[in-house]
Amino acid sequence: MAIIETEATLHEAHRDNHTHRDVNGGWLRPAVFGAMDGLVSNLALMTGVAGGAVSQQTIVITGLAGLAAGAFSMAAGEYTSVASQRELVQAELDVEREELKKHPADEERELAALYVSRGVEPELAREVARQLSVDPEQALEIHAREELGIDPDDLPSPLVAAVSSFGAFALGALLPVLPYLLGATSLLPAVLLALVGLFGCGAVVARVTARTWWFSGLRQLALGGAAAAVTYGLGALFGAAL
Repeated sequence: MAIIETEATLHEAHRDNHTHRDVNGGWLRPAVFGAMDGLVSNLALMTGVAGGAVSQQTIVITGLAGLAAGAFSMAAGEYTSVASQRELVQAELDVEREELKKHPADEERELAALYVSRGVEPELAREVARQLSVDPEQALEIHAREELGIDPDDLPSPLVAAVSSFGAFALGALLPVLPYLLGATSLLPAVLLALVGLFGCGAVVARVTARTWWFSGLRQLALGGAAAAVTYGLGALFGAAL
């Protein structure tokens, strides 16, 4: 009885902890990229302009213009790229669907051969392939997974990617502008808030990756800070030259 209870406990523990995070939803990459890009690009843009010794109004207008232009550009780019990828996948699925319709026996043998190559006994592989091929839609899904490495029921959404990218970029790009909108008269508060935001974004990203929060946060802080410092120096150089 003790052995049975121990096994049951282990099985239950395995079940409760054997869950995976969503890695194919289509929202994480554009959201993360959008937030980081918004923070870094707008911070760098504003510091570059500020390095040229321009007015506070010019810096604010530059930041707001960078926010709007970048957010719309990111959304349009993400929508187009994800839609194109989805259309390509759909075209390949149509090809596979036609092959299953025209040459079902060949496709069944192909699937059986694939399982044999992975170590399944030939007789068992043929039986598994036969049973999986009874339903055409199930056969299509299996072939798509095995041959193309995709899940037809879990394709990324262009709209989700575009909205995630737009919102994340706008939020990230707003941080360096926000102190000016709240009455700040120098670049320092904008830089400090943006750097805190970079560290925070990196730490949040670590929640869905294998990295520690402090490593991810410091990495984003270093990259964003370096970009801002370089563009400020270039702005000062060009401003003096002009």
